[in-house]
Amino acid sequence: MIARLLFTAAAVTPWLIHSAPAFAEEAADAYEAADPGDAIVVTARRRAENLQDIPVAVAVVGGEALDAQGTYNISKLTQLQPTLQFFSTNPRNTFINIRGIGAPFGLTNDGFEQGVGVYIDQVYYNRIASATLDFVDVEQIEVLRGPQGTLYGKNTTAGAINITTRAPSFEFEGKAEVSLGNYNFKQAKASISGPLTENLAARLSLSSTDRRGTIYNVATDTWINAQDNIGIRGALLWEPSDDLSITFAGDFNLQNPICCGQPYARVGTTQRALNRQYAALTALFPGYQVPSTNPFDRLTDLDADLAARNELGGLSLRAEWDLGAGTLTSVTAWRYWHWGPKNDRDFTGLPVYTKVNNPTVQNQYTQELRYAHEAEKLDFVLGAFAFYQEIRTSGIQETGPAASAWLLNPTNALSRNPAVLNGIVAENDIRLDNLSLAAFGKVNWHVTDALTISPGIRINYDKKEGLYNSVVIGTASDDTRQLITNDPAHPYYTDPWTAAQRGTQASQFFEPNFSDWNRSYDLNIAYKVTDDILAYATYARSFKTGGINLNGVPNRPDGTPALEVAQIKPETVDHFEIGLKTQFWDRAATLNVTGFWTEIKDFQASVISNVSGSNVLRGYLANADQVRVRGIEADFSVRPSERLNAYISGAFTDHEFRKFVDAPCPPELAGGTTAAPGQTPSASGTPGGISPANCDVSGQWLPGVSKWAFSWGAEYNVPATILGREGEAYLGYDASYRSKFSSNASRSIYTDISGYSLHNFRAGFRTERFDIFGWVRNAFDQNYFESLAVTPGNTGLISAQLGDPKTWGGTIKFTF
Repeated sequence: MIARLLFTAAAVTPWLIHSAPAFAEEAADAYEAADPGDAIVVTARRRAENLQDIPVAVAVVGGEALDAQGTYNISKLTQLQPTLQFFSTNPRNTFINIRGIGAPFGLTNDGFEQGVGVYIDQVYYNRIASATLDFVDVEQIEVLRGPQGTLYGKNTTAGAINITTRAPSFEFEGKAEVSLGNYNFKQAKASISGPLTENLAARLSLSSTDRRGTIYNVATDTWINAQDNIGIRGALLWEPSDDLSITFAGDFNLQNPICCGQPYARVGTTQRALNRQYAALTALFPGYQVPSTNPFDRLTDLDADLAARNELGGLSLRAEWDLGAGTLTSVTAWRYWHWGPKNDRDFTGLPVYTKVNNPTVQNQYTQELRYAHEAEKLDFVLGAFAFYQEIRTSGIQETGPAASAWLLNPTNALSRNPAVLNGIVAENDIRLDNLSLAAFGKVNWHVTDALTISPGIRINYDKKEGLYNSVVIGTASDDTRQLITNDPAHPYYTDPWTAAQRGTQASQFFEPNFSDWNRSYDLNIAYKVTDDILAYATYARSFKTGGINLNGVPNRPDGTPALEVAQIKPETVDHFEIGLKTQFWDRAATLNVTGFWTEIKDFQASVISNVSGSNVLRGYLANADQVRVRGIEADFSVRPSERLNAYISGAFTDHEFRKFVDAPCPPELAGGTTAAPGQTPSASGTPGGISPANCDVSGQWLPGVSKWAFSWGAEYNVPATILGREGEAYLGYDASYRSKFSSNASRSIYTDISGYSLHNFRAGFRTERFDIFGWVRNAFDQNYFESLAVTPGNTGLISAQLGDPKTWGGTIKFTF
């Protein structure tokens, strides 16, 4: 019944981005029975509620709409959700933001938390790498915008993504779906569900996606950035009585493509000495030339091995006990993550770095206990949450024969000897033990039939204990393998070869830790103006817990690690929001508007610092003083008849660093001699110039956020009979647009990404039992960047993460 409600309401709410029926097998019946009074049921506030009655900005997308539009992971979901941003150069380097906030941009670090919580069947997924995998048998996705700290907690300062998969059914059912397309795209999905006994039901779901890469690597004669995903999910539902249900679920997900590489995008002039910038460095290798200076030729020459093996899985046990006046819920889960990467860190076809591999193993354990009470005047949710995470990374980095010329100053005679930096090996041992405990509560006081006041609170305790141990070994001038250390007492400290190697990378060891209590709270006031108009206002004080830097830190002049920057302060968020949810035209049309204003103190951001006395740039996390994000979101949908439905959603987001005086400088202001006190830095892009130690980016854009973002679409259908089968033919169109945005931690003239729009079409025929359609995505073959990145060393080379080109294919689905 809930599935039917989800379908029939899709056309009258903007939050179910609806372009196809919720499920094809009931299409005809659903169209005839559609009742404007039907409601979308969501669990955004940890209980089943009508979407239009909750005073929260929530976007909902149904599983069938996801399938119809080819939205099979969160990356694709951004084309339907204007205020959701997703950036990924590989599964570990993945960031999800809502309204422009959530995670520091462009830096991987296990010691900090995301600001957008991902929950699947009420289980918290700490590793955002799960977002790059395919959805498996999804019922619906709820995107909660704004802080959700009192009910979801665990650092949901920007919002939460709540994914619900299809539950086991006590009626036999199943479906199968196959898609084929260009680039050798092959995708198959299947699920089957039914009773095993009178009170025990099971469901098994499988998904597989395979696609050739879209970038050709001339160095290895392979197509890279491919897709190779498989997912399996099983669940058992036991209902020993009408009051108790217990669901045991397990899943396994594997992503193992030839991936990931970012091709040459452009070169910009920095303040590094001219003979140490990209053009001069590549000229040191006669005959070397990048395959193409046009990134949209989709060519690269990366010479190191590439891999992105991403394996996730876990088990969960959820018990729900109806106690009459309320429901007691327990969610117990274990999840694991195995990450097996291989990267080309120099982003060229030269053997500068031959290995940059940091495989990671994680285990996490969670336990949540909630009681949701319902009464005429007072509803509330009380709960407790425990989380423990263990991460172990054992990585390796190795330089090659081109490293001496590329990394050493040409004034150093050793730069002309390939043996000096060839074979420097850094073996990294990185560990994190992460504990989080919380107690929370949320009350809905129905003062009158129209007025509801809802306060909430959450108390958190977080503790992180880490270890960073990088042991660097190189070859000394006497051909012996020696430790590269900052310790002047080491016998090879003054050896010229090991001194040159130390300037590139040296051993480092430290054990950072963090622990703290914090309190999140909010107050929401909702007023039902009429049955079809809800007005609300919210204030929230939220926190994102502090963290620790686990990718190394800068060294002090004496060579010891700068432990003062090993710890990252918590973020403090003050959030204000007002909203209006309306339905009209006999509820055939919906218009919802939200205004928000978010101020963040000690915003966790990426910074870069020179290692004293060397040419090494060390990236780490620190805190920007103040950030502000404010804007307006509007969503409209209409279904004037059972044959036509349409929607449009838009967002205006004003975003800036209110105060960030010691930010990393963009590449055009970096790489030169560091300015002494009172010394005036050189103009942008002055080779060999004077660079500021850091830059004041107050008033500048946050990275990754467009000022304007829209999504829109429509579907039209007509009754039709084909080969004697009655059904309907349909034509669908969906599109999205985002304006210019910055793709660097500090805005750079080299990394702004121009606005672009994407257009998708589909046409098909469906009956109660099958659906067959053809589709074209990015129909006008728009060339666009998903992100641009400044490569290590400040040589001026900018690499690109390219969006998909035009893809096309067909899909056939059967249900039984």
